[in-house]
Order: sequence, then C-alpha cells, then structure tokens
Amino acid sequence: MKIQAVWSEDSVLHEFAMDYVDIVNTIGAGRVRLEMLPRGAVVSRGGDLYGAVASGALDAAHGVASNQYGKDKAYALFTTPPSFGWNSTQMLGWMRHGGGQALYDELVQKIHGHNISGYLVGPMPTQPLGWFKKPIHSPEDLKGLRFRTGGLSADVCRVMGMEPVLIPGNETAEALASGRVDAAEYLNPTIDRQVGLAKAAPLYIVQGYHQVCECFEIIFNKSRLDALGDEVKRILEIAGDAASSSMAYKQMVYYPRDLEQLKVVDNITVVQAPESILDAQLSAWATVIEDLSADPFFKKVIDSQRAWTKTVVGFDLVWDAPRERAFDFFNPS
Repeated sequence: MKIQAVWSEDSVLHEFAMDYVDIVNTIGAGRVRLEMLPRGAVVSRGGDLYGAVASGALDAAHGVASNQYGKDKAYALFTTPPSFGWNSTQMLGWMRHGGGQALYDELVQKIHGHNISGYLVGPMPTQPLGWFKKPIHSPEDLKGLRFRTGGLSADVCRVMGMEPVLIPGNETAEALASGRVDAAEYLNPTIDRQVGLAKAAPLYIVQGYHQVCECFEIIFNKSRLDALGDEVKRILEIAGDAASSSMAYKQMVYYPRDLEQLKVVDNITVVQAPESILDAQLSAWATVIEDLSADPFFKKVIDSQRAWTKTVVGFDLVWDAPRERAFDFFNPS
C-alpha cells in the first residue's frame, strides 16, 4: 500500500510517520506492507491528502485531521480540541473507548461522504504559546499581533484580539523572520528547532491552553481497506497503538534535550506563559465553543468530549498524588 505524508523528510514528524510504517511492515509479516512515498510524490499540501486517499491516488496518508479545518471546523476537534483539562493520551482514550471514533467516522464518512477510514495516533504534549520578538506580559500585549497558528487555535486567537495567520508549519520560521507574521507557534522544541524558529525570534514562551493536546491522523482508502479483510485491519490498528507508545517514549528523550539546546546553544530566552494569558485563553475557548456549537454536530462532539473529561480528568485530579510536590522534594531549587 502506498502511503504519503507532507512532513519534511528530515523532521521528527516524518520520523514518527516512518515509525508507524516500520511497525506495520514488521508485524504485518507479509500480509500487509506500507511503502512511504517521498513528500510531494502525489500531493504537496496536507489539505490535499483527503482527496488523494479518497480517490485512490494514495492508499493511505499520515497527517492531522485539522488539515480539513477550512472545509469544516469540526475536523479540528479531532486534532487540537478545547482545553478541558485533558492531555493527548486521554484524548486517544476518548477516541478508543469514549465514543470518539464513531463521531470521527460520522464526520468523515457520513457528513462529508469521504471514501476514507481513519483513526488517531501519536499523543503530543501541550504546545508552547509561541515565539515572540518582544516580552509578553498580559493579554493586552497580544492584541493586534499577526500570529501564525492553526485549527481552532485561530478562533481562540481571534477572540483574544489577535490576527491569526494560517500557513504551513515549515513556512513558519521564514514568515516570522521576514515580518510576515509578528509571532508564531508551531509544535514542540524539537520540530521548532529543526525548522529554524530559534533564528527567527529570541523569546520562547511555553505552556498555553490554545492547543493543549494534539494527535496525528492516519487515513486509508476505505474501499481498499475493506477489501483487505478484518485481520489486516486489526494489524493496522495495533500498529497505530504501538506507534503511539513509541512516539510517547521518544518525546521523553527529544523534547527535554532540545529545549535545553534552545537555551544553551541557541541562546533563546524560555519563560512560562503568564497566568493572565492562560485565563484569557480559557475565556476565549468558552466563547469559541459557544459560537461554533450552533452547528449541531460540533456541539455533539463537544458534549462527548466534556463528558469524557469530566469523568477521566476528574478521576485523575482526585486520585493522582501531586507531582510537583514530589519533584520539588527531591529536586530542591
């Protein structure tokens, strides 16, 4: 089966995509095999992956559902949903056991009629507030900024008085360096460093509620997949869960290492987002949710996510011992 992603082939995102391919090819044991085509072999932009897979020009693709944000904002709920206190592992739990997969299938196959079967993989941690050329102390400092972001974060930024600019991640550093945007966020310290953002701005503000969790999406041509039978389908699903675990473990190595490299090697100032900005983001989310819930399907997904997080996150907050207390005890400053 021919699969394609649109990540730069020297990026950690492409590495994560290849990990999925390698796992499929190992456990597939000849029953199914994926071949990763070069970037641009069939399509060059993430927004075109759905059309290529649905038509059969590709058998499969690795990307994010919010590539379809311009066609229906509900797609972004399956990439970077609202900050209900959950993380991306809990988001994948919702997909697997909280009704998320059925809602995803309804959106892709019934509402939009795509000949596509897909699922989410690859839990990603909270994204940084972003890269800035001057200090940001309050929500007022953000107003009027042309800000590179994506998905529903664009709606959050707009409510906060910013001017969201939707451009591909690999164009972010050039846009920030040239002044096309005033500030930008992309993804994590590893990919941000790889695409050159450390050369475009001196200030890296971490934490934020605009994109607190994110997951990749793997899609298949539904006709081709159905013809392969249940055993092959199960292999592909198991490979997705295995790739998610592998990715989570790798991030534990890559992200702390590269955040330190940004500070020590690239001389970047790294600070945490002010609480006033975090509060403003949550208020903005409430407005975005209310506005977009005029769409019955959007509201249906939001209601499902809120019910899941009320139970799952609520349990964690009661059950888990505070991590900061233990960390500070054994790592006194």
